[in-house]
Order: sequence, then structure tokens, then C-alpha cells
Amino acid sequence: MQPLQGITVVSLEQAIAAPYASRQLADLGARVIKVERPLVGDFARSYDTRVEGQSSHFVWTNRSKESLTLDIKDPRGLAVLRQLLATADVFLQNLAPGAAARAGLGAEELQAANPGLVVCDISGYGLGGPYESMKAYDLMVQAEAGVLSVTGTEDEVAKVGISVSDIAAGMYAYSSILAALIERARTGRGARLDVSMLEATVEWMGFPLYYAYDGAPPPPRAGAAHATIYPYGPFVAGDGVTVMMAIQNEREWRRFCERFLGDVTLADREEYATNAARNDHRESLGRIIAARFAELTGEGAATALAAVPVAHARVSTMQDVWDHPQLAARDRWHRVATPGGEVRALAPPGVVDDTPRMDPVPALGEHTRAILGELGLGRDEIDALAADHVV
Repeated sequence: MQPLQGITVVSLEQAIAAPYASRQLADLGARVIKVERPLVGDFARSYDTRVEGQSSHFVWTNRSKESLTLDIKDPRGLAVLRQLLATADVFLQNLAPGAAARAGLGAEELQAANPGLVVCDISGYGLGGPYESMKAYDLMVQAEAGVLSVTGTEDEVAKVGISVSDIAAGMYAYSSILAALIERARTGRGARLDVSMLEATVEWMGFPLYYAYDGAPPPPRAGAAHATIYPYGPFVAGDGVTVMMAIQNEREWRRFCERFLGDVTLADREEYATNAARNDHRESLGRIIAARFAELTGEGAATALAAVPVAHARVSTMQDVWDHPQLAARDRWHRVATPGGEVRALAPPGVVDDTPRMDPVPALGEHTRAILGELGLGRDEIDALAADHVV
């Protein structure tokens, strides 16, 4: 399943948001040319050395791409990039706010030369407005979008443990680019996309925003438990194992009382009869549920919950995820080559394909000479650019 074969994406990208978006396009068959700084490359390459000497972030977001080193501050480097963009289908960038436009890489200018080009700018806060020029890393946007206000415990806020604002922006860039390509197939015209990390994250904040609608109190920080649905969260079994469980409706609640707690009359008690009532009385109800969990091992509790049936889960470590039986049974792990050796990688979610595209993670500048050759530059020209660190 490679529906984007024949589509060329040029991505002036760094860190997570744009590389994550372009990797999704590469997964579907697009040719992705990743433009990096000569000598140093995407700074995410040096975040850590956990994956065969390479950065965990970089290996995750950069498979199936070609690496072209280019100094676009040098007129010769900028000319090469413009030549690439003259025939590309998509230009994606997440440089510092305004940097691409100042370099002459704004949508209006690029589309004058290539009317079918889809231009996608990713930034922290979007073009225009008082926050336009602010630097925006994932944690900063989580804070501005209100994520921190609803994440953590009663005593302390906490960031989400993954780069949720980067990922949100990357996925909206990806889906918006796909939509723009479909539109272009009808009209022949490219599009200008302005993806904001703030707006992508606030879109995901819909539940707490509406829960706090018109000045109502926001959902409280509840740690690993759900802020407004109960019981929904962690419970500790008698052997110390934490089991996650969730009740979503009154039918489940009644069966849970009867088959797990052994007291169906709890379902009809006024203080527990509805979710809103259970949420208001979660302290007293929590003691009843905790006492039952204390009688069981973690495995026994999971078995009893499955018999109800009630949604439940173990709290997996990272090693548990690598070894997850469901992922193994569905053959979701494949191998990807990297400059440090082959590593395991998850197949693209949703794609049903025995041989999904899982091409190598590129070394810095690995494809520079080949790409410049495609553009018609001779060996001497390329050598001169390399000598001056333009490529």
C-alpha cells in the first residue's frame, strides 16, 4: 500500500513535529528529501545515543527518507533548494518562526514558480497574533494549551510523558497535506497550510475545555485515574501489582457490583447509582473496591475483571511493550536499517501490508551527491560546494 508513490516531499525539518509528519508520508510511499544543516544536521540526531549509538527520537521519526545537507544561508545552497522545490509536490518546514519567509521560501513566492506546490508551515503558535514569534518547544505548548493544568496529581502538575504537542501538530500536518493533495488532483492548484502546535493541542483538549464551559470548574488533576468517571483508573492488588480498570456505563457498573464486588445492591445505592454520584463519592466507593482488590493477586484480579467483563489492563514497562503479545501476534514489528545497524520498528498503524515500507534511517548527508546529480550538477561543482560546506 504505497498510494503516495510519485509524490516528492522536500522537508526543511528539525526536532519532532515536521519529521514525524514527513515520516508518515514516507510510510505511504512518498519520496521525502530531508534537508539538514551541513556537518551537524537535524539537532535531534544528538538528543541521545540509545539506539545503536543513535538518537531515539531521530530513529523513530526519520526512516524511509533521503538526507540532503544544504546551507540555505549561502545563495548557492538556497538556489539548490529552490531548484528542488520547482518540481516538488510538497514543501514542509518547521524552522524558527518567520525564518523560511525571510529566506524567500514563503508560500506565495514558491507557488509563483510552482503553482501546484503544497506548502505546509508548522510553528508553535501560527502566523499572526501576539505569540507568532515566540519559541515553542513541546513542554511550552503543553503549558499554554492547558495540558499541564489537568495532568498530574492534586499537589503537582505533570507533563505528558511523550511529545504530545509535537505529535499532534505532526499528525494534523500529515492529514492536511493528504487533503491538499486530494484537492490538487481536482483543481491543479497547490495549497498553503499553517499548522500550529497550540491549536493542534487545544483541539485535543476538547473534553476538559467543554467540561469547564462558561466558567464551570475544570476537571481536577487525578493522577492515573480519570478526572470525572469512576471507577476508572489504577487499583492495587494484594500482591502489589497495579491493575487498571474502567467502568463506562450503568450496565457495566451493575455487572461489576454483582460479579466482582459480590454485592449487586451497591449498584442501586443512591450515592453510587450514577457516574456523577460515584464521582462525588469516589473516596468511600474507592475503599470498597480497594478492599476487594486486596483479596486478589494482580493476575487473579485481571481474570475476575475479564469474567465480568470489564475493561482492564496491566501497566506495561517499555520492555513489556517491546514484548507485547498482541503486537507479536499481529506481526507488527519489522526491521529497519540505520547507520548503526538494524533495529526493530513498528509497522505503520492501520496499514495492512505484509511488506510495509520500512526503508533505512539515513546517515547525515547520505544522499546529497545523488540528489545534486539529479539536478544536473557535475562532480566538480559538487566538490566545490562540499569544500565550502554549502552541502
